[in-house]
Amino acid sequence: MSELLTESQVLALAPDAASQSAGRGLAAPRHWKSTGLDADALWGECQGSALYQVRVSRADWGSKCSCPSRKFPCKHVVGLLLLGARAQIAEAAPPEWVATWVSERAAKAEKKAQAAAAPPADKAPDPAAQAKRAAARHANVQAGLDQLDLWMADLVRQGLATLEGRPSSDYDAQAARLVDAQAPALAEVVRDLGDHVGRARDWPERVLAEMGRLALLSEAWRRLDTLPPPLQHDLRAQVGIPLPTEVVQAEGEVVEDTWVVLGETQTEDMRVTTLRTWLRGRATGRDALVLQFLVGGRPRTEMFAPGAETTATLVFWPSAWPLRALVRSRQGDAASSAPVPFAQPVSEVLETRATALAAQPFLDRLPVALAQVVPTLDRHGACWLVDANGDALALTAGDHTPLLALSGGRGLDVAAELRGDRLTPLAATDGDALWHRDMAGRWSVTRRSRGRSA
Repeated sequence: MSELLTESQVLALAPDAASQSAGRGLAAPRHWKSTGLDADALWGECQGSALYQVRVSRADWGSKCSCPSRKFPCKHVVGLLLLGARAQIAEAAPPEWVATWVSERAAKAEKKAQAAAAPPADKAPDPAAQAKRAAARHANVQAGLDQLDLWMADLVRQGLATLEGRPSSDYDAQAARLVDAQAPALAEVVRDLGDHVGRARDWPERVLAEMGRLALLSEAWRRLDTLPPPLQHDLRAQVGIPLPTEVVQAEGEVVEDTWVVLGETQTEDMRVTTLRTWLRGRATGRDALVLQFLVGGRPRTEMFAPGAETTATLVFWPSAWPLRALVRSRQGDAASSAPVPFAQPVSEVLETRATALAAQPFLDRLPVALAQVVPTLDRHGACWLVDANGDALALTAGDHTPLLALSGGRGLDVAAELRGDRLTPLAATDGDALWHRDMAGRWSVTRRSRGRSA
C-alpha cells in the first residue's frame, strides 16, 4: 500500500493558490457525508451546492470528481487528500461507484500495457508518401533556418548592444517565420532570446550562447543524414519533430526502477504550458524527464508528489543522451528516504554535464544533485551554491532568501535543473528535513524525520 501524501505534497499538486485555499477550507470532516480509504483509493462525498463524489487513486494520485470544476485536481480532491494527510479518513470497503472507477482505471492501464507490448497491426503507411512528406518538411525547415542564419548574422553585424532597442515584435516576427517553416521548437528559442535582453548583468553572454546553439542546430540540420541515428532523433526533436509516442512505446528503452521525484518546473508559451517533472532512479541512477503539455486548461495526465518516490516502468525516447521518458505503468508511491540521491560536488556535476554535451550537444537542461553546498550571496546580490571545495554554480535570478534561511550557513544537498550555467533549485535537504520549491517559488517542508516538528 502506498503512503498517503503529506499536507505539503497535497498543496503542491493543487493547480493554483485559490485551489489550495479552497481545499484547506474543505479539509474538515463536517463537509463530508462519507469518506474512506483502502489499498487502492481514497474517496468521499462532499456536501456543497450538490453532493459531489470524489475519488483518488493511490497508485498515481489520479482523481475524479463529479463537480463541474475545470481545474485539475479540483478543490474537493485537494480537501480529501488533506483529510488523508491528517489521518482523518478511516479504512473501509469501497462503495460501488468507487470500485467501478478503480476497476475501469485498471482495465485501461492493462489495455495500454498490452498495446505497448504488442501494437496493433494497422495498415502500413505508404513508404513513398511518407518519404515525400518528410522531404518536404526537411526542405521547409531548411528554408526557415536559412532565414534564421541571415537574421542572426544581422544581429551580430549591428552589435549586441543594439538589441536593447529592438522591439519584441522583431523576435515575434522571426519566430513566426520558423513556425511557418514547421520548426515550432526553434520559434520558442527565438522568443526567449528577446526575454534575455537587459534582464541580467551578463545578458549579452547568455544571448550569444543561445545564438551559438541555434547556429549549431542550423549547421547540423544541413548534415542530418550523416549523423548517428540517436543524434538524428535529438536534432528532429529540437526542431519540433519528435517521435510519436506509439513509436516510442514500441521501440524505446524500457527501464524499471523506483524513481525519486526531484521536482518540477514549467514554462508558458502562448497558450501552452510545458510542465517538466525530473525523476532519478534509486537503483540505476538514471535521470528521466516526463514532459506534459497543457493546452486550454487540459488536466495533467501524470501526477507526481514532490519528495516522494514512485515505482514505475518508463520508456525512453531514442537519444544520444536519453532523458525524456513516458510512464508505461506505476505501482504506487512512497515517502523518499533519500530525497536527493547520488548527490555530487560541483566539479563532478560539471564533468557529467560535459559528458552529456559531448554526446548530445543540443541539450539545454539537465537535472543535477549537488552535495553539501552552502547558498551564498556575492557583492552583486547574485546567489551561488558553494561546495566544500570552494567550487560554485550560480542560481537563476530571483529571490532566494528562503533557501538562504533554510541553510543558515550549513551545507545542504540540493536538487536543481541546470540550464546553461544557471541552476533552478527544486529541493533541498540537510539530512533531517526535506524542503521542496513549488513553481511559484515558495519553499515548504515535505518531510521531516520522526521526533522533529514540521
